[in-house]
Amino acid sequence: MYANARRPAAHPPSRRTLLRSAVAGTAAAGAGLALGPAFPASAAPEEAPADRPATPAQALRRLAEGNDRWRRRRQRHPHESAALRRRLTPGQHPFAIVLGCVDSRVPPELVFDQGLGDLLTVRSAGEVLDEAVLGSIAYGVLELGVPLVLVLAHQSCGAVAAAVHADETGEPLPAHIRYLAEQIRPSIDRGRYGEARVDATVDAHVRGVRTRLAAEPDLAAKVAAGELAVVAARYELTDQRVRTLA
Repeated sequence: MYANARRPAAHPPSRRTLLRSAVAGTAAAGAGLALGPAFPASAAPEEAPADRPATPAQALRRLAEGNDRWRRRRQRHPHESAALRRRLTPGQHPFAIVLGCVDSRVPPELVFDQGLGDLLTVRSAGEVLDEAVLGSIAYGVLELGVPLVLVLAHQSCGAVAAAVHADETGEPLPAHIRYLAEQIRPSIDRGRYGEARVDATVDAHVRGVRTRLAAEPDLAAKVAAGELAVVAARYELTDQRVRTLA
């Protein structure tokens, strides 16, 4: 008999109640998405391969040997087999981080004749740093124990040329490209002109990126302990040689 009886109208929830519910829901969602550490322990297997370079000097030597093979067209294309791919499934132990430009002519794995699991590659136009780049490098050093960060510039860098041109002419650049130019501008060599200015700025900029990286507190501690080296280098398109810069 009470089936059709009207119930007292419920008062609509107050704004405070809605806000509390929203906050509680957000907290619950955050708890549901908590997957443990930022980088799980399974990111790396328990032991690195026996032939993995363990020191900065060994890592740099391995890169130099690979670049020599690349230049002489005697590439080995290592670490591509089906068995190696299976071994990499649980995790990785790269021996070097290469921060390079996005230029399609300078792919690090080819330039250094390395294969799967060897290099942690981070690429941005003109090797420009931002939070994503810094976080990626920090992950390799702190979580994977990589002993070498190589900042790799290259001859005829378009990002550097664009920054120099904008600085000289005052011509506006699209917003995101303007960000790149602004990061490169402090390194412009104003004592040179034309192509010589671009070329000198390539070197000055990569040295500056190297200095900034080495000064990052987490990386600086590793450098001071001798566990990490941060090295600036340059790739020549004309002869495919990589040379380190003091």
